[in-house]
Amino acid sequence: MTPVWKRWLPAAVVPAVIAGGAVLGAVQAGAATDLPDKTPQEVLEMVADSSVRSLSGTVEQTSELGLPQLPTDGPSAESDASSGVPSGVASALELLGGSHTARVYLDGHSQARVQVMDRLAERDVIRNGRDVWFYSSKQNAATHLILPEYSESEGHHSDKAWTPESLSEHFLSSVEPSTEVTVGSDSEVAGRAAYELVLTPDSSETLVGSVSIAVDSETGLPLSVDVQARGQDAPAFEVGFTELSLEAPSDDLFNFTPPPGATVTERVVEDHHAKHAQGDHGDRHQGDGKHDKDYTKYGSGWETVIGLPADEVPAELMDSPLIAETAQEVDGGRLLSSALVNVLVTDDGRAFAGSVPLERLQAAAEGR
Repeated sequence: MTPVWKRWLPAAVVPAVIAGGAVLGAVQAGAATDLPDKTPQEVLEMVADSSVRSLSGTVEQTSELGLPQLPTDGPSAESDASSGVPSGVASALELLGGSHTARVYLDGHSQARVQVMDRLAERDVIRNGRDVWFYSSKQNAATHLILPEYSESEGHHSDKAWTPESLSEHFLSSVEPSTEVTVGSDSEVAGRAAYELVLTPDSSETLVGSVSIAVDSETGLPLSVDVQARGQDAPAFEVGFTELSLEAPSDDLFNFTPPPGATVTERVVEDHHAKHAQGDHGDRHQGDGKHDKDYTKYGSGWETVIGLPADEVPAELMDSPLIAETAQEVDGGRLLSSALVNVLVTDDGRAFAGSVPLERLQAAAEGR
């Protein structure tokens, strides 16, 4: 999966933790509690001022996105022959569908570990400084890569992408001016008292009905995120902690040595930061959208659409039998639809994604 492919899935609404097969977690808030009243602005400031950098806990995810259920075992450049789906795409679909449980460990900006618990198997993503490992116990296969030098000093967004904090940042960045923000009922999540921020889009041109974020009353750390699709009663996507400790995990958790007999693959990571600093931005501006590196952004807030040129869309995506069967023929291409995200792959191979109706994607494809 290319870096760009990993970027536009989050931009479409669900920042899905796919750097090779880890998972966000989710669970509904628990028993009600009674906290001192706060205004929406005060709760927002708590989130902005949160300084939690170390934690360990269990996260769970449940979703009703209408995505196909696919078997997958972790990151690979090869296609999943059994499902007819490129394994990177299969990982995205599988991890965004159904329910998953993971153990999460974070310590500072450059140490992170996620253990995704599968039936009779486990998938691990470990970062220790610039070293990153992906491991599947079922396949007994490991992938190793070294991040660019700037990653260790500046931190990396994926360090906390396994927690509700990452998902909440995505939605909170769209708060003004397109969102009504209110404070809901106090609750308890993972044994911690929490305020509830409720974000309701003003726009009718979005698939998102509302987003509820449980905010820890002591630290301002987002503990869970609950995304409601427009017109649906049950949450389409939930992410949160079931257990949480704010103590720093043991350093041993971030050391990884492939077990005996494991197949190890080394991968090279392109330094996009260096290319950007050198002025190598490319020329991919399309229509009236705002160009950023190798994708194009149309609209803003909840109505944002991200467009990819054909050479950045995995060619095997629409060639896979299962994806082709799932996609719907529409004017100008094929539509992959879910409760929160729509993806239009045009006849000329471009892709447009957003938490918006099909008509908005078609308008972006036509440069409108």
